[in-house]
Amino acid sequence: MDTLPKHSSATPDPGRWTALAVLCVAFFMVCLDGQIVLLALPSIEAQLGFSPAAVQWVMSAYMLALGGLLLLGGRVSDLWGRRRLFMAGTGVFLLASLACGLAGDPGFLIGARIVQGVAAAVMTPSALSLLMTSFEGAERNRALGIWSAMGAGGATAALLVGGPLADWLGWRWVFFINVPVCALILLLSPFTLRESRDSGVRGGFDFGGAVTITAALVAFVLAITEVPSLGWTHPQTLGLVAATLALLVVFVLIERRVSKPLVPLSIFRSRSFVGGNLTMLLAGALVFGMALLVSLYAQKVLGYSPLVVGLGTMIYAILSIVSSTLTGRWVGRTGARAVAVIAMLLMGGGCALFTSIVPEGSYLTHLLPGLIAFGPGIGMAAVAGSVAALSQVKEADAGLASGINSAVFQIGGALGVAITATVAASQTGGSDTLSALTAGYVAGFWACVILAGSGALVALLLVPRERMSAPVPVQVGA
Repeated sequence: MDTLPKHSSATPDPGRWTALAVLCVAFFMVCLDGQIVLLALPSIEAQLGFSPAAVQWVMSAYMLALGGLLLLGGRVSDLWGRRRLFMAGTGVFLLASLACGLAGDPGFLIGARIVQGVAAAVMTPSALSLLMTSFEGAERNRALGIWSAMGAGGATAALLVGGPLADWLGWRWVFFINVPVCALILLLSPFTLRESRDSGVRGGFDFGGAVTITAALVAFVLAITEVPSLGWTHPQTLGLVAATLALLVVFVLIERRVSKPLVPLSIFRSRSFVGGNLTMLLAGALVFGMALLVSLYAQKVLGYSPLVVGLGTMIYAILSIVSSTLTGRWVGRTGARAVAVIAMLLMGGGCALFTSIVPEGSYLTHLLPGLIAFGPGIGMAAVAGSVAALSQVKEADAGLASGINSAVFQIGGALGVAITATVAASQTGGSDTLSALTAGYVAGFWACVILAGSGALVALLLVPRERMSAPVPVQVGA
């Protein structure tokens, strides 16, 4: 492959901040689409004839494809070109969004959402690895902070935008809104993004490894997605978990034997890489689990409308955006360990405050304090986890590492929802009285406190203390 000279911190890419803007808009959109349909589900159910049990697949189908294929998408982008895969994923995302908006029956919509998730699984690690190969040192930490802020902003905008769009223009516009955004990204990408790939790999692709790890991730995400409705001991859940473990064993055996593995197992020898990703896994579980419990309590117990819930919870997302932007600078001076520990303590403290909720509670007394405590922890955990996991990887593995880092957060989110939902349900005794529901949500918040404590312990034991700003060697292609 013809390559341009490598740029270094002495001669940085002059267009790197413009490139970051394009990449962050794409990430914002991917995060937006994970949640934007939440408030539109009642309209979709009524118009397309979904059953109450099946309509949740409008969300689950997207998350299943995204979580299951992120690792594969990241590795393919390393080999075939990160800008090329990013643009291809964006084009497919545009077409899938258009198809979702035009869907006339449940099967077609779920199929289109799966394709959307596949496209997002290509876009996200490609975009993150382009960021990693465009910035070095302290600038990379700041760029990761901005990236994390855009992710939090997308999740927030989903709650604020989804409701009004569904109410005023119809549910189809929660998908149509992606079309002009994707078109703009495709227009700007050739002029703002520099192609890069792992030029050291020639030919060959680990097909067996790709199939087994993707199947393992899909099986696991499917298992935990269905836990709230089936339970942890249901034969389907146990069967999918057993299949996941078996596929992982086969995957490891394949990776040890092939000459060009999809995932070099040596990458897991890095304590920083493992610690950063475990931090992201637990952060994802806390964010999604907390958001579910707060939304259910606010709507089912306090009686707030979806739009009011979105506006009321905006405070924690704003704080997460601010904290992630500031943490990008802070983590370069103090190291990721201290930031990760403080982040977990903040999120755990916020969840502990939520355990004071009562049936006759109020937003100001029983929700706002916890949201204020929890919010900064999100941004801090996202930046610390990303910096720890990604800053020390080789350029050849940037897409792979980015895919893993993105996948563990999504899988953690699904795991957090499964844990909190089942813990809450186990405490209600089948009753839907306000006192029973509140008791269930309190138990769910205590489960989040335990998760946060586990995250702080992981950070103390596995995330390195030292600063992590060593540059990743960059190979830039035409």
